[in-house]
Amino acid sequence: MPELAATITLTVPADAAGLRLDRFLAGAGRGWSRSHVARWIEAGHATRNGRHCKPAQLLSPGDVIDVTPPAAVPSEVVAQEIPLDVLYEDEQLIVVNKPPGLVVHPAAGNPDGTLVNALLAHCRDLSGIGGVERPGIVHRLDKDTSGVLIAAKTDLAHRALSLSFRWRTTDKRYLAVVYGAPKTDEGVVDAPIARHPIERKQMTVIAGGRPARTLWWVRERFDGTALVECRLVTGRTHQVRVHMAHIGHALVGDQTYAGRQWRGIGDATAAAACREFPRQALHAWKLTITHPVTGEPATFEAPLPRDIGELLAALRPRP
Repeated sequence: MPELAATITLTVPADAAGLRLDRFLAGAGRGWSRSHVARWIEAGHATRNGRHCKPAQLLSPGDVIDVTPPAAVPSEVVAQEIPLDVLYEDEQLIVVNKPPGLVVHPAAGNPDGTLVNALLAHCRDLSGIGGVERPGIVHRLDKDTSGVLIAAKTDLAHRALSLSFRWRTTDKRYLAVVYGAPKTDEGVVDAPIARHPIERKQMTVIAGGRPARTLWWVRERFDGTALVECRLVTGRTHQVRVHMAHIGHALVGDQTYAGRQWRGIGDATAAAACREFPRQALHAWKLTITHPVTGEPATFEAPLPRDIGELLAALRPRP
């Protein structure tokens, strides 16, 4: 049996009536993830009004929830000396420019060689912060998405940063190369996202999905493609990729959501560049947070990686 931490007692307020138990606990300001909370409930580490319960149980005002989370244990993830492009670091947090192809945390098929393995080697005291599986991780990027990623180095920073992402007080900006010619110079995609009912490795816009909102602006237009800036108001899995595909502007190189749209580009050089681009052309360009200790806004930027820079050069008109 795992060692248990102290029991925490929470009373359900009126405005939380009807919430699932796991959602309520994940939003309780403790920095707990919903997946961890669900496992604790299933393992009997939470009660509702003194009785064992299920993650999906709906709450009523005045319900008393007792939670006894397992104590943090040292991470079993192995530290590995993998080079990191560090954009910023202090005692509380570290910000890196994640290269494309690097998985954020160990999972099935990627047991090591991840960003977490590299962080454990770089930050010797990171183990246990935020849980065994993903120490220090407060948000993630897809394997083939490059750019700014922040990790916590202390429990205080992990709690504060996790809440800021959950409460949407961060400002996340992406740059993406998309197919097509947007009819306007800016727009908003407000469409719910959930896992595809048939293709389980894909996400899709679907009624009943989780609310998702993306703001976008055209930064540069080409023949059959465009460079756009996207601001994520929410943070759903594959959000930029799914939302842009939903409005007819899938990302160049996105094998999951774009298909072979390079065939519609008239310029042979540009078409070849899009056809051969090896990943989704998506870069987490800028992230603004509130520093967990100073309370001051902090903005971090990652320059465009070489591959997207070369793609843009191939798309721009030649003299």
